[in-house]
Amino acid sequence: MGPLEGTRIIELAGIGPAPFGAMLLSDLGADIVTVHRTSVVGDSTQDPVAAMSQGTLARGRRSIAVNLKDPQGQATILDMMSQADAFIEGFRPGVAERLGLGPDTCLERNPALVYGRMTGWGQEGPLARAAGHDINYIALAGVLAHVGRRGESPVPPLNLVGDFGGGGLLLALGIVAALFEAQRSGQGQVVDTAMVDGSALLMSMMYELMGRGQWDARREANMNDGGAYFYEVYETADNKYVSIGAMEPKFFADLLRRMGVNPSDLPEQWDSSQWQEGKKRMAELFRKKTRQQWCELLEGTDACFAPVLTMSEAIRHPHNRQRGVFMDVGGSVQPAPAPRFSRTPASVQRPAAQPGEHTTEVLSEMGFDDGRIEFLYHEGVIA
Repeated sequence: MGPLEGTRIIELAGIGPAPFGAMLLSDLGADIVTVHRTSVVGDSTQDPVAAMSQGTLARGRRSIAVNLKDPQGQATILDMMSQADAFIEGFRPGVAERLGLGPDTCLERNPALVYGRMTGWGQEGPLARAAGHDINYIALAGVLAHVGRRGESPVPPLNLVGDFGGGGLLLALGIVAALFEAQRSGQGQVVDTAMVDGSALLMSMMYELMGRGQWDARREANMNDGGAYFYEVYETADNKYVSIGAMEPKFFADLLRRMGVNPSDLPEQWDSSQWQEGKKRMAELFRKKTRQQWCELLEGTDACFAPVLTMSEAIRHPHNRQRGVFMDVGGSVQPAPAPRFSRTPASVQRPAAQPGEHTTEVLSEMGFDDGRIEFLYHEGVIA
C-alpha cells in the first residue's frame, strides 16, 4: 500500500547506511531483493558490525544468495537487473565495476535503471578509496569539531549524522527523485551518495551562521550547541535529565513563569557573555525536583520541555505509544515507518530475512526456469 508499491529494487547486501536507505524504501512499499554472498548462508559466526545489518536495518526485504565472483552469478544479477527499477550498492569505488556490475554495464542492460551508490568519501577525490566510518566522515565535513563540551574532546553523536542522516536518508531521497525523473524521461542515472557530502549538507545552517560571522568556533558557545542556558540539558534531583529548548522569548517567558522564576534573577536571554552564569543558576533550579516532578509541571506546555529518555523509556512514553512511534516486528521492538501518508500508508512488509531465504522464489518470479535454478544451485552459484 505504500507510495512506492510496484517499484522493484535490487540491493547488494552491506552494512550501515545503504541497508538503512533500502529499509526506508521498503517501508514506503518498494519490493526490495537483497543479494547476500553465498558464504554467509547459515553462517552464525559473523562479526558484530556485519550482524547489525541483518536485524532491523534488513527488515521488509526478501533475500537471495549469489556468488558474485562467479561469472554466472554476475550474469544472474544482470538478468534480474533488466526487470528492476533501481539498484543499490555500498562498496568502495571500483568494487562493483570489478564484479562486472558497475553502472555502465547495468545501464546498458537496463537504460531506465536508477543506480544508487553509497560511499563515505565519494566516487572520486584523494580519499575515495580509503577505509572509514561515520566518525571519520563527519570529522572531515566539519561536524564533529562542534559537538561536545568546551575544554573536552569532541563527542561522536552516535552514527546518526554520517551513516543515517547524511548517508542512508539521502540515498533514499536521491533514488526516489531519480525514479520520479525516469518516469518522464525513460532514462536512468547514477545517484552518487557520499556521507561526507551529506554530513556537510546537514550543517547548512551552521555554515551560514559562520559565513555571517555569527558562529563561535568554540564548542558550547552557540545557541544550539549547549552554550545557551535556555537550550540545554539539566540534571534533576534523582540524577536523571531534562531538556530545555526555549529559544523564542515568549517560550522562555512561559518556562520561567511555570518554574516560578523572576526573569530579573537571570541574565538577559541573548547576552551570550552571561550564558555560563545563567546555566549555573538553571542547574541549581532543576536539581530541586525529580524528573517526574518537572514532567508534571512542564510537559505538554509551551516551555519547550521534554524528559531525556533512554530507548527503553522512550518505547513506553504515552505520547510515543499513542502515536505508534514504535512497533513489534517479528518479536523485536523497532521504530515504525516514517513519514506518514494519508492514502498510501507505509508499513513493514516482513521481518528481516535469513540470507538466501527467498532465492528460489525470487528467481522463479523473474522468469528463471526450474532447470536453470537447479543448475545454479548445483554449481554453487546460488544458495
